[in-house]
Amino acid sequence: MATLGSRNQRIYIDFRYKGLRYKEYTRAPDTPANRKSALHLLKRMEAEITLGTFDYLEYFPNGQSAAKFKGQQQRTTEQRSAPFSFEHFTEIWFSEKQVEWRQSYQAINRISLDKHILPYFKGKRIDEIDKALILQFRAYLTGEPGQSNGLLSASRVNHIMIPLRMILVEASERFDFKNPWINIKRLKEAKPKVDPFTLADVQAILATVRDDFKAYYTVRFFTGLRSSEIDGLRWKYVDFERRQILVREALVQGQMVGTKTEGSSREVDMNTLVFDNLKQLHANNLPASDFVFSTRNGGPLHNRNVTQRVWYPLLRYLDIPKRRPYQTRHTAAMLWLAAGENPEWIARQMGHANTKMLFEVYSRYVPNLTRRDGSAFERLLQAEFRQENMK
Repeated sequence: MATLGSRNQRIYIDFRYKGLRYKEYTRAPDTPANRKSALHLLKRMEAEITLGTFDYLEYFPNGQSAAKFKGQQQRTTEQRSAPFSFEHFTEIWFSEKQVEWRQSYQAINRISLDKHILPYFKGKRIDEIDKALILQFRAYLTGEPGQSNGLLSASRVNHIMIPLRMILVEASERFDFKNPWINIKRLKEAKPKVDPFTLADVQAILATVRDDFKAYYTVRFFTGLRSSEIDGLRWKYVDFERRQILVREALVQGQMVGTKTEGSSREVDMNTLVFDNLKQLHANNLPASDFVFSTRNGGPLHNRNVTQRVWYPLLRYLDIPKRRPYQTRHTAAMLWLAAGENPEWIARQMGHANTKMLFEVYSRYVPNLTRRDGSAFERLLQAEFRQENMK
């Protein structure tokens, strides 16, 4: 807090700025009127220091520390007039943005920077990169190798372009040059590949899977949870009284983090199969771990390990075409739609903000629209699994 003082009949202001203490004299003699004016000055200084807009030289151009602040001002001017190299500014930008991002997003952007962006723009000044060079880079990416011996997908290219756009927009604002990112549109992406399992496939999988994974795959098939959501599910988020799973966290790259989006934080209704399986699992575990599905030492499951050791061998054994475990989420949506559930209810279960994505992705699985809330799917499951048990 700043204070007023007087020495040799001269008023001074004692204040702290950026962690250092300063004592600067005003030219006014110590009189009641001048003290009142100095008090107004002091309050304005305090407000500007709090807001981060305080300029020492504006108040004390000939003060004891004026030379130091003039040097800082000169370096700032030189910095703004001589932009950094692209590599230099990118590292500054990344270090500043890290605090805003969760670890998984940091890792994704770091890969894009190190593997694609930095090598391509190496040696360029940040203000030399124009629209033509950006478009050349995007064209270059479309010819780069991707997964499964193919080329980078339009979706991956678009994701790589995101940090480049953020870097150039931020640099153009700081160094006052024209933003080169004008009318550069995203590449058109293919619709997500939806290849859900049939109900007969689901029944075969659940009838054959190892007993210690039956509850796990029952929950996957009939709740639509993402892999990160089910692997990070804790018992405290299973509400048996209300028959709901509360999606509040996710396991991403071994770290517990918040849900993917605000809409992903949701309550998923448990049908009878899910409820009974979780009840039995809870009773058997008592529970031995915080996590609903855990390893022998009580830690969360490793999705890649489970996929390679349990999921893919099971599909091969049943002669079911190989599909990623994420297709269990698509399967849940398809089964709900096939049962005639209300699309708005399905969207809430999936964590979608609205039904737009539901109809875009699953449109061919929509037989009709009804005003139900889960009961139709419940009846379908009871009928199908009752028949299976009677065989």
